Amino acid sequence: MRVIVAKGGMILTETEPKPAPKAGHALIQTVCSAISPGTELMIARRPNERPAALGYSAAGYVADPGDCGEFAVGQRVACYGGPYVRHAEWLSVPRNLVVPIPESVGFEEASFVGLGAIAIHALRKAALHFGETVAVVGLGIIGQLVCQIAHAASFQVIAHDLIPERRRKLQAMLPACTVVERLDEMGAVAGGSTGGAGADAVLLCANSADGSLIDHALRWVRDRGHVVVVGDMKMDFNRSLLFAKEANLTVSKAGGPGRGDPGYELHGNDYPIGFVRWTEGRNMGEYIRLLENRAIRIEPLIYDQYPLQEVLGAYGKYKELPEQTMGMVIRYDHTNR
Repeated sequence: MRVIVAKGGMILTETEPKPAPKAGHALIQTVCSAISPGTELMIARRPNERPAALGYSAAGYVADPGDCGEFAVGQRVACYGGPYVRHAEWLSVPRNLVVPIPESVGFEEASFVGLGAIAIHALRKAALHFGETVAVVGLGIIGQLVCQIAHAASFQVIAHDLIPERRRKLQAMLPACTVVERLDEMGAVAGGSTGGAGADAVLLCANSADGSLIDHALRWVRDRGHVVVVGDMKMDFNRSLLFAKEANLTVSKAGGPGRGDPGYELHGNDYPIGFVRWTEGRNMGEYIRLLENRAIRIEPLIYDQYPLQEVLGAYGKYKELPEQTMGMVIRYDHTNR
């Protein structure tokens, strides 16, 4: 089978054996997978001597459910989480990282299930309540999803991105959202919409080489509010700003509880719902539910679909024309059925 990897600072297509059926795993024939540009381009920039798998979010058909009795041959499913999920024609995925796709949801939108779970978990870390205000910086695909999900949950949304096209896209999709053109206006807008208190939470969905965005967020957030770091940035901030607000500063870890735990992911041991209400698997299911109910939309954010043999064009576009790119989907030839 064909897979996409990063090696020696380059993105390549290589051939590997098709995965064999494995206990506790479902064998999935991939229809499409979603590119996560921030993570994947970061991996591609590393001088890896060995191939590093790219991708972590996909959708397809169950080819062999193995001993995962909750799935059936031919069932439509979405899946998330490396190293099991990647850009590859076939995937062997543990049961807790697979969720069903209803007929009303397309494979393309479902393939963003990993990014959807990341956005949902980030909002949960913000500990927001009905009617509160969230400020979002960074309107790439995850930031756009954060804003849509926050709006669906009846939070007041204030958002900013340096790229005008991303701001225009969000405003067109969410007219009720307040889109701020300049970063230095965020504090005044957040204060103006909260009676001077500041945003209840700030989510940083951008990447940054320093901690300056964290300092900005600490100025915008209310007393004892929450700042959640979602993007890749240096955790270097002004302690006195944090101290003055007694704010909560946290890093959001991927799609939620269970991520990186072999017991949960590899061995399929779910966490009891009474102890962990929202695992990464449940967050995945919630993303699919939001799509099914049309509470959120991903189709307008999918700018291009690339067949596997032309995938280098997608990564080239992300590098050269970031203002013209958003969601990208890789399609697999063998799935035309």
